[in-house]
Amino acid sequence: MLAAAGGTAWLAQLGPHTGYAAGLLGPLILAGIGVGMVIAPVINTGTFGVPPQDAGIASATVTVGQMLGGSVGTSLLNTIFAAAVTSYLTAHLAAARLIGRPALTGLALAHGYDTAFWWIAGIFACGAIVGGALLRRGPLYRKGTQSPADDRITTARPEASRERAR
Repeated sequence: MLAAAGGTAWLAQLGPHTGYAAGLLGPLILAGIGVGMVIAPVINTGTFGVPPQDAGIASATVTVGQMLGGSVGTSLLNTIFAAAVTSYLTAHLAAARLIGRPALTGLALAHGYDTAFWWIAGIFACGAIVGGALLRRGPLYRKGTQSPADDRITTARPEASRERAR
């Protein structure tokens, strides 16, 4: 999450004339690596310790949480972006006569993106702090006894399947 926070904080440095190779490629790679390193462990942790007969339900619950988080997050960040653009335009409306409307619009959009990316970086940083405080390092393993459902699940033995095939 810290890599994703770093990538999005780097993206918050964009300006109206930032080029793709100079200003976007590096931060997108860093943020992509960070998010990619988060998703698999989160899904693994969310479905860990669930009896096999409930694995589909647990996976669906994690997926629903992901989809809801994505929807609410996108709506929230869109609102933050729009509010930042609007407040910038309102505060700098007099400058439109000097620099022109297209330039002011470009500056306002850059300000909106910067504000949204700072919020994203903050969310990732808070997630890293919470994850670091609550989750332990190392592989997941089950403490205590197995669930009674684990004893009822039978698996096919190779010998039995060979005998049935004859």
